[in-house]
Amino acid sequence: MRILFMGTPDIAAAALEAILSAGHTVCGVYTRADKPVGRRQTLTPPPVKQTALAHGLAVFQPATLRNGAAAENIRALAPELIVVVAYGRLLPPEVLAIPPRGCINLHVSLLPQYRGAAPVQWAVINGDKRTGVSIMYLDEGLDTGDILRTEPIEIGENETSGELFARVTETGVRTLLAAIDEIAAGTARAVPQEDGRATLAPPLTKEMARFCFDAPARRLHDLIRGLNPWPVAFFEHNGKKVKVLRTLCDDTASGAPGEILSVKPLTVACARGALTLTQVVPEGSRPMEGSAWAAGRRFSVGDRLEPSEVTTE
Repeated sequence: MRILFMGTPDIAAAALEAILSAGHTVCGVYTRADKPVGRRQTLTPPPVKQTALAHGLAVFQPATLRNGAAAENIRALAPELIVVVAYGRLLPPEVLAIPPRGCINLHVSLLPQYRGAAPVQWAVINGDKRTGVSIMYLDEGLDTGDILRTEPIEIGENETSGELFARVTETGVRTLLAAIDEIAAGTARAVPQEDGRATLAPPLTKEMARFCFDAPARRLHDLIRGLNPWPVAFFEHNGKKVKVLRTLCDDTASGAPGEILSVKPLTVACARGALTLTQVVPEGSRPMEGSAWAAGRRFSVGDRLEPSEVTTE
C-alpha cells in the first residue's frame, strides 16, 4: 500500500522501519523540525528524519499543516493511507480528507483512557496494573476517532515508564502492522469510542517532579516510576536536590514522614508505608545506591529527611 508517514520520536522511527520492512511503499515522511540537543545545543534531526533519510525517503518538516501548502503537497504525493505515530500535531480536515483509505494513528493507551500527550507515564503515575495500545482512525478531535484494534499490556509493580515504553513500542508496532494489513485487505472494522469513559493524559512538567515524604509510599513509588526517565522525581535535603530513579514500596512499615527506618538499604517512612531508595542521584553526582548516599551523609536510624523551602530552579 502507498503510505504517507507522519511521526517524530523513537517509537515513530520503529514504526516506519517496520512499515518499510513489511513491503509497503512510503511516498513521503512528515516530521517535526530539527531541535538543539545537549549542553552544546547541537541541532539534531528527530529519529524519524534520520530513519527516513537512511532509506532515501522524501522528508517534509513544515511549521504548520494549516496554511494550505501541506494539503497541496500531500495531494501530489497521492497516498492511499496516512499513518501517524507521535507526530505532535493534529491533522486539519483538508488533510484528513485526502487519502482514500483514511488516516490512522497509533496511540499508546487503551482508548478512550488517557487521551493526550503522556499516556504511558500517567498510567504508571496512577498506579494502573494494565495499559495497552490502540490503532484508531483520526478525526478532528484529540484521540477521539473510531478504534480498529487494541492490545493490552501488563505493567510491572516496579517498572518505570521508560522500561514500559520499550515494551509498548514493540506491541504498538506489531498491532499497527496488523491494522494496515486489514485495511489493505478491506477487512478492517472500526468501533466508536465510549466518550463517557474518556480520561486525559496531559504533558508532564518539571513542577511535578518535586516530592516530600508526607504522602503515601505507594503514591510516591508510582510517581517516581512514572517520571523516570523525565523529568525525574526528587526531594530536597539541606538545600540540595536528590533525584530518585528507583524505589521499592513497603505498605506495612510505619514511622514519621521523612524518618529513616534503615540505612542499608536506605528506607524512609512516608505518611503511610515506607520507601526504599534503591537508586538516587545527589545534586552534582552520578547515580548511586541509596545506601551509598546514606553512608556518605552518615545517616543513622531515626534521622529525618525534612522538606525544605529551596526553589526547584
